[in-house]
Order: sequence, then structure tokens, then C-alpha cells
Amino acid sequence: MKKAFICGISGQDGAYLAQLLLSRGYRVTGSSRDAQISTFANLHRLNLRQQVEVESVAITDFRSVLQALIKVEPDEVYNLAGQSSVGLSFQQPVETMESIGIGTLNLLEAVRFLGKPIKFYNACSGECFGDVPHAADETTPFRPRSPYAVAKAAAFWEVANYREAYKIFACSGILFNHESPLRPERFVTKKIIAAACRIARGSAEKLRLGNINIKRDWGWAPEYVEAMWLMLQQDKPDDYVIATGESHSLEEFVSAAFAQVGLDWQDHVVIDPELFRPTEIVVSAGNPEKATGVLGWRARYNMPEVVRMMCQDELQRLEKEG
Repeated sequence: MKKAFICGISGQDGAYLAQLLLSRGYRVTGSSRDAQISTFANLHRLNLRQQVEVESVAITDFRSVLQALIKVEPDEVYNLAGQSSVGLSFQQPVETMESIGIGTLNLLEAVRFLGKPIKFYNACSGECFGDVPHAADETTPFRPRSPYAVAKAAAFWEVANYREAYKIFACSGILFNHESPLRPERFVTKKIIAAACRIARGSAEKLRLGNINIKRDWGWAPEYVEAMWLMLQQDKPDDYVIATGESHSLEEFVSAAFAQVGLDWQDHVVIDPELFRPTEIVVSAGNPEKATGVLGWRARYNMPEVVRMMCQDELQRLEKEG
């Protein structure tokens, strides 16, 4: 039985990855800053909590990370931990850099220190590319435009350095936006879905949004974790862009969400200048050809389908709550 250690198992990707690995016969251990008080709500929602072991790990504390790896003895380590909101990173730049940059470095150094054939996956982000005139691939230079993207770029190069210098099997998945019902409402996609569904059920609220002209490459999170796993099953470690290859505006996302519940978004949305970010990526799109050619991975769902599935789940949840 293979053993996997998922740092950041509490989040969206961590929960779906745990589900995938358990279905493939893995023994799965996940980490949280304080496993004794963490709710692990996403694991409970997927009915996985009893199948997963948990450890308390402070990702910015090397001793804590090393102790966890010694105890778990994993075959594969998935680094999904760290501050995950682009917007919040402008308010908490130091915590963002420490949790992502130092956290990734601690994991890599622990793997190097142990000297065991541990395969390492690092969650990078399409945010690292900044604005690009074409769909970004693995050769596109980084030009990060947020503290979050700067931290992710630093972690990417840490992984590349340890792979080259110490021959560690380490990969970075450069994932573009991927959504699901497990997103918290501080992410704009879930904020939109939740508001549209509440309004459809009678709420008189207005949905307040920032710049809706931005374009993003939105995919379906459960299939993006498949790409993470596939990267660690290859003979050689490498980095891959994971995306749908399609870019849609936030206005299109909003329109699709309200259309799902039979409403015209323009009747319910207010543009709030206070929600504009200091710097913003106008257009973001990824080219997943390498992942398709090497990993055999291709996105099956695009933005309209993602919106439909998220709306269906949210409406069912609201109906259960009454």
C-alpha cells in the first residue's frame, strides 16, 4: 500500500486529492496547523474523514515538518498548504510569502535530509504568469502581479533547484483557476454562485463585485487533482501547466450563474470600486498541451459546466437547510 502525505488537506484540492488517492488504494495522511481543533469540513462533506489520518504540522517550522515526514514515512508528498487567496495576499503579504515560500522550502529540505525516494508535488499557480497575450505554457516567463503569485513563483524555483541540485523527484503543477462546491465564499466564484442561489430563493440582497472584465481559465477541481497524481507516476519529474485552454470573463461567469437560476444578473449586481485590487491580471489562460501529450490529461469540463455543477450543488444544499 502506497502512503501519501497531503499538506493542506483541509482545502478544496486537499479533500478531492484525498478522495482520489483513497480510491486508488493509498493510505492517506493529511496535515493541519492544529489537527485537534480543525473541523476538516471538506473531508466530512466528502464522507472521507474516518478514512484519513491527520497530523498537526506548522509548515513554517522545519522541525515540525521533519517530524511529520519521519512519522508518516510517505512515498508521495503533496504540498497544497499555504495562504491560497490572491486578494488576501495584498492584506497579508508576509504570511503569504512565509506559508508558501518557507513552507515549500521546509518540505523540500526535509525530503533531502531524509534521503529516501519520496516523490514531491508542489502546487504552483497560473497567477505566476501575470498578463500574457497568449495561452501560457511551461516556457512562458513568470511576471507575478500579486504577493500570492510572487510567493508561488519563489516556491516553483525552489522545486526546480532541489530537483536539479539534489536529484529529488519534485514536480510543480502550474494550475490555472479550478473551482468546485468546496470553495469557501471568500473566493469570488463561490461568492457569485451562493448569492445567485440565495437571490433566486427570495433574498433581496445585491451582489457586490469588483472588476468583472477580467478573464480567467476556469476548470473543475476534482479533475485537476488527477493531474497532480499523474505527475508523480511518471518516470521523470517535470513541471506542467494544467488548464482548460479556454478563457472567459468574470462577467460571463456571473451571467451564467444567474442564468442557471432563471435571473438576469444585471438586476442584482453592483460594481464596487472598493473591491478592485491594487494590481490585476486582465487576461489569464493556460496551454495544457504538454500535460495532454505526456500525462494523457485533458480537462473534460469548461466554465459553463463548472457553473452549472456548482449551482446545482448550492441549490441542493440550501433546500436541505430549508
